[in-house]
Amino acid sequence: MPQRHEVPVYRPDIYSPEAILDPYPHYANLRELGPVVWLPKHKIHALPRYAECKAVLLDDKTFVSGDGVALNPVANRLSRGTTLNSDGDDHARRRALVAHRLTPRALRAMKEAVDRQAAEIVDAALARRTVDGVEVAAALPAAVVPDLVGWPAEGRENLLRWGAATFDILGPLNGQAVQAVPAGLGMARFAHTVAKRRKVLPGSMGDDLLRAADAGELAHAECPALMIDYLAPSLDTTLSAIASALHLFATHPGQWQLLKDDPALIPNAVNEIVRYESPLRAFSRKVARDTEVAGTALPAGSRVLILYASANRDALEWDDPDTFDIRRDAARQLGFGHGTHGCAGQGLARLETQAMLRALVARVDKIEPAGQPEWARNNIIHRLGRLPIELIPA
Repeated sequence: MPQRHEVPVYRPDIYSPEAILDPYPHYANLRELGPVVWLPKHKIHALPRYAECKAVLLDDKTFVSGDGVALNPVANRLSRGTTLNSDGDDHARRRALVAHRLTPRALRAMKEAVDRQAAEIVDAALARRTVDGVEVAAALPAAVVPDLVGWPAEGRENLLRWGAATFDILGPLNGQAVQAVPAGLGMARFAHTVAKRRKVLPGSMGDDLLRAADAGELAHAECPALMIDYLAPSLDTTLSAIASALHLFATHPGQWQLLKDDPALIPNAVNEIVRYESPLRAFSRKVARDTEVAGTALPAGSRVLILYASANRDALEWDDPDTFDIRRDAARQLGFGHGTHGCAGQGLARLETQAMLRALVARVDKIEPAGQPEWARNNIIHRLGRLPIELIPA
């Protein structure tokens, strides 16, 4: 079996402030080195190519989440008992508690209301004409998700900041993660208070969780973390996708015209947006038993880093991967994860992103850049932090 010194080594820090803002050159270098690359800075084997990422995501017996998916042991200890950080029956039990809220049938019932909210958001943006696309992108998930989860009106002004922090903490223990700790703890404390005082909205996911705890289906102590489990990812991944859509269509006017000419391409466009600008950068998995990936020996107890965003730009999987093309069949993209631990809220994210695109296509002739975009710094979530655009009405 190959030894570690035979595995390609990549010494630059892919979580440096500069790399977080522009990760794609690093991903290209990693893919060029091979299917498994040792990152000495983080003492982990990185998987930069599509085939290996997908294979690992589908083998949740060998590559486990129960000991955490973060790149630092502190976050992995603190996040035990969540849906994200659980395996097997525990994972299935936690996910099943609110699964009925996210079924295709349940989402279809929400479609009319979500479409109406999206139309109102786009109309308001058109009235201003020059807007920050990130604010426009945040408006729909900020309206839909807290109600679905049952979060009270109090504290909603902090949700985007808190949600981003809960992801930032899951990277390496760098400056980004350390700075995010106070906000992450703030969200945890608030969720604990909400659950303890039963301040959730009636008929919501949070209400379902508390009733399940009353019935003995889970511990009451699990409820706060599970509420955050569905709240934070459903906000940030959707915000990322919608903001990326606005940016990509502003900088690819030909693609925008294709979408306006054929709105039936909207579901396809969402997959291509998520492929091209993946909301998730990477998560780790612990190796549960001695194994191999692409001929590289991985001992039990070691960790692998699944680089979703790199896999989605892999030329071995995608033709012309650095080109944004909404006609591409990108349904197999890994931007929402894959397998047992695929994002539970991805159906909701698609519903919201498609609703925004429908509203934009019907009302906006052109989306034009109105200033320099800025990318947000976050260890896990890849998204814009500021996006000046001008919306030209149809």
